[in-house]
Amino acid sequence: MHTEAVVAEVTAVIPAASLFHSFSDPNRLVILQHLQLGEHRVVDLVGHLGLSQSTVSKHLACLKDADMVTSRPEGRASLYSLKHPEALVELLSAAEQMLALTGDAVTLCPIHGTAAVSSRT
Repeated sequence: MHTEAVVAEVTAVIPAASLFHSFSDPNRLVILQHLQLGEHRVVDLVGHLGLSQSTVSKHLACLKDADMVTSRPEGRASLYSLKHPEALVELLSAAEQMLALTGDAVTLCPIHGTAAVSSRT
């Protein structure tokens, strides 16, 4: 019975693990930062990140599978945007707070992050 309870507990957190996996690559975090500023085409992200088109597309597919980004066609290209921008900002702000507590201060949200807030004061 104990093993079944552990399996059930692990199974219950799989969606959360999948969500956190989508944040596990620095390039995906940078993509999310740019999408906080508005819609972007793959070519825009390729130019900014200096990665191949296929690599950026794979990262976007991962974020899309996690239901974090959405896309819409525009001509022959697709425009990508955040699906839940407010929730992402809250989550990234919480991550910034946790990182600051551990001594690893970073800015994950270019709009509402710690660096953005301090530059406005």
